Amino acid sequence: MLLDRTPQTAAPGPYCLLLENGGWVRLASGVRDRGPALVGREVVGEFGDDLRPGARTSWSGIYFSSPEDAGLEAIDVDIPTDAGLTPAWLVQPWEARSTTWAIHIHGLGSTRTGTLRGVQVAAEAGLTSLVVTYRNDGEGPTLSSGRSTLGATEVDDVRAAIDYALAHGASRVILFGWSMGAAIALQLAAKHALRGIVAGLVLESPVLDWVSTIKANCRRSGLPAWTGALAVPWLDHRQLSRIAGLAAPVGLRRFDWITRTDDLTAPTLILHGSADASSPIEVATRLRDLQPDLVHLEPFDADHTMTWNADPEYWRESVTSALDEWSDADLPQHRAESGTP
Repeated sequence: MLLDRTPQTAAPGPYCLLLENGGWVRLASGVRDRGPALVGREVVGEFGDDLRPGARTSWSGIYFSSPEDAGLEAIDVDIPTDAGLTPAWLVQPWEARSTTWAIHIHGLGSTRTGTLRGVQVAAEAGLTSLVVTYRNDGEGPTLSSGRSTLGATEVDDVRAAIDYALAHGASRVILFGWSMGAAIALQLAAKHALRGIVAGLVLESPVLDWVSTIKANCRRSGLPAWTGALAVPWLDHRQLSRIAGLAAPVGLRRFDWITRTDDLTAPTLILHGSADASSPIEVATRLRDLQPDLVHLEPFDADHTMTWNADPEYWRESVTSALDEWSDADLPQHRAESGTP
């Protein structure tokens, strides 16, 4: 397949093309040079029948279409929340089971399929996983205007998922958060009632400060960064947030982990791309420097939420190492001898 040359399409690693009609095309890792304007990528999987010359597509790091596609055994469960029942996948590990469970939280504008890259690693490590949805994400219940509150209310639905895990055999949980899902995970880890229950955080391209993220996305869209500051009152002021269609103000300060660094008590692995133009890696670097004993940062040459795609083997090694460290007394010990598949 020939593609227009961009920094994304020219980057080696397994990726997908999302088609306008909902189909998608899985691409191999290799990249062939086809001149200054084009690259060649091998198609290794195709879902849908709309692939044709000139088709409009979107570049995506989401690589698996379902748990089965990722080689995982999953059952559908419904988690009761204040917003209603939220669907989730319950994924059993491939070998011996741990009483530490993994909760996988997708990001804004994404779906739970995007987290399957991490669910694979959790399954290899012997962790039972809950792959959750939440209100207004397209799969969970739709409330009010249907708009996201950037994690402010969605956090309650993920808290319900933790309660579900604890009621079904978990003693502790490890939170895997992707982008906005990381902002949700951090809110939960800081709750006093969950101290000692949240054993660790695996954060992929995390939103660590919404103001910085909003400004970065303005720059990405070709706008001056200062225009992002104009959005803050509409998210934080009660009357303005109602005009914007939000049921309540977001409260952006509670999502600023540079000023809240002392509230971070759980060991944290951050996987972040140096080319991330949505959630700047500089914020993650500052957090690492402020909490070097708790926060470990693994940088990748990757865009937002695409560190797994940039180097799947190293991503797996990094996450597996963290899981081993956090769960020494709880995980099956034979993995340390046999290695990660």
